[in-house]
Amino acid sequence: MKLSDRQQASPVFSGLRQDRKKNAMAPRVSIGLPVYNGERYLEKAVGSLLNQDFDDFELILSDNASTDRTADICRDFASRDHRVVYHRNEHNMGATYNYNLVFRMASGYYFKWAAHDDMYAPAYLSRCVSVMDDAPPSVALCYPRTILIDENDVKLDIYDDRMEMRLGRPHQRLRHVLRNLRMCNSVFGLTRTSTLGSTGLLGNYVSADMVLLAELAMIGEFWEVPDHLFFRRRHPESSWESGRTFEQIAERFDPHNRGRAVARLTRLFWEHLKSVHRLGISRADKLQCYRVALGFWLPQWRAMGGEMKRALKYRLGRV
Repeated sequence: MKLSDRQQASPVFSGLRQDRKKNAMAPRVSIGLPVYNGERYLEKAVGSLLNQDFDDFELILSDNASTDRTADICRDFASRDHRVVYHRNEHNMGATYNYNLVFRMASGYYFKWAAHDDMYAPAYLSRCVSVMDDAPPSVALCYPRTILIDENDVKLDIYDDRMEMRLGRPHQRLRHVLRNLRMCNSVFGLTRTSTLGSTGLLGNYVSADMVLLAELAMIGEFWEVPDHLFFRRRHPESSWESGRTFEQIAERFDPHNRGRAVARLTRLFWEHLKSVHRLGISRADKLQCYRVALGFWLPQWRAMGGEMKRALKYRLGRV
């Protein structure tokens, strides 16, 4: 979801961004951590980021008008570490707004998103920055391997992301993402800020991170750091573990989705086509990407038709 002109021009947002853009000593890396009512895991997440063995970074904490201790935790970190920037939205604007906001506040050459409930090994940034510094411009994103942990930091499993793509053509990389993407752990990898800024960022619909990763893959290669440096937390309060419906998840992304029916696969189909359309690649490459996207989604027409019927029933029931 794009920020409106009014939102981008707000005194708080504009002041923060302009002050830091004027700073000739901009950090090498910007980390954007959006959060809403994250008191249970936030201190561990922020602590693991501030404990990195690479310290040339800023950590942007954007609080979506939390009602728990999140604000106190964020202010405490900001008062103790000059690398921490704290911003608080006046109202809960939804997760999509907050994720895109921390990106637009970033001033570093590289950028990564961080979730409030995950953790990171001390070498996470140094390894990823080293890879990206040595990588050619054709590399769009670098990410480490993943370990899944539970709410008590206990290791659950090693997860194979299978997102490394050292392939030459955009349609080949798109095909790889569509066939292999399950958990979107690599969306928390490191990318050039300019590269991420050329995408549509995160949309306000369910599984928008899948579309963003597909768009990044069409822009460039994904390189994997062969070390398990990312600890992805699975816990009962997370969106996909809590038993929420697609409609409830969509409302969490954007409060304006309240009452709207969700046809997830159909929306993803159209959003993938739109992402191909906005790419700055050759016409021949675009046509190949369209062909791959259509070849992946059209065989799922029965499932899309079924969810459209479900969405219609949901809407009629709401009415």
